[in-house]
Amino acid sequence: MYLWRSVTRALRRSMSTSTSSLPPSPIPLLTSVASYRQWRQRAFDEGKSVGFVPTMGALHDGHLSLVQRSLAENELTVLSIFVNPAQFAPHEDLATYPRTLPGDLELLTAQQVTVGETVRKASAIFLPSVQDMYPSGISQDVSTQKGAFVEMKGYGHQMEGASRPTFFRGVVTIVTKLFNVVQPTNAYFGQKDIQQALLLRRLCKDLLFPHPEADHVHIVPTTRDPNDGLALSSRNAYLSANERKFAPAIYKALQYAESAWSNGESKDRCVSKAVSVIDEVKVQAAIDGVDMRLDYIEMNDSETFDVLDASSNHQLAGDIPVILSGALWVGKTRLIDNIVLVGDLKRIIR
Repeated sequence: MYLWRSVTRALRRSMSTSTSSLPPSPIPLLTSVASYRQWRQRAFDEGKSVGFVPTMGALHDGHLSLVQRSLAENELTVLSIFVNPAQFAPHEDLATYPRTLPGDLELLTAQQVTVGETVRKASAIFLPSVQDMYPSGISQDVSTQKGAFVEMKGYGHQMEGASRPTFFRGVVTIVTKLFNVVQPTNAYFGQKDIQQALLLRRLCKDLLFPHPEADHVHIVPTTRDPNDGLALSSRNAYLSANERKFAPAIYKALQYAESAWSNGESKDRCVSKAVSVIDEVKVQAAIDGVDMRLDYIEMNDSETFDVLDASSNHQLAGDIPVILSGALWVGKTRLIDNIVLVGDLKRIIR
């Protein structure tokens, strides 16, 4: 009962975006689909390119790297902040997901890129309400949802989809809506969420999106902590100081598997070595009172997301990149990470 009350409060809190309650910002804050479309029409009329960085807020240096890339490649840059109820299962963290709009605006205001003699800064921030994005209403329970939703058949049940079966339905639906509203020339996503980004590229290809076209969905390398390599994530804020010490274990494990793969070992041996790393760290974490639980470590084809055969190695994989990915619970925080192996990396990271 408490969970549902918390979820209800979170939904109500995000149902409307009152301009009177917004913090001051030198960047235009567009709080409705109608106001954004007026802004976008002017950009169309002026023939200007628009880069788009969709986020759920709680911005960090990973998000800012996407903004910097967009500023460098587009005349105008738009960032959206929308905590999407449809991608959270009823038991997940919608109610507690970090909401840090004043700090986000400060970070965005400081971003700029000089191109020739022009200093480019963020052009607009899209802050839609839940009513605008889900006119038919929204429930986190898929069985009670009404209205139009988008699914990617055959591509959403592997990797992250195996652990979060309704997640990609929510992601693909909201990004379809955002693309329909924003109509970007280019869109930017981080490699940390690589399956999501590749699904969205396929979405644009399969549904013939003109804005953006599939080749204009860009995946930018993961931004990491310079000291221990932990992938930056808004959910890292959930980690206690003690838990944070053990969080880099997921990246360390993937690095061990990557090294084994480069040395010609089989997929099963690579995954086994990665799991052994996690098992070793779990022992020390338990001594310090930190619970760790491995969700998965796997190697998948980057085009089909199919799991590689147990005996596969880098010589058999060919030119198609392989995604080595994993998910690890540290305390109550679920961390994900990945490394792209072999093949033509430009097929993915571009």
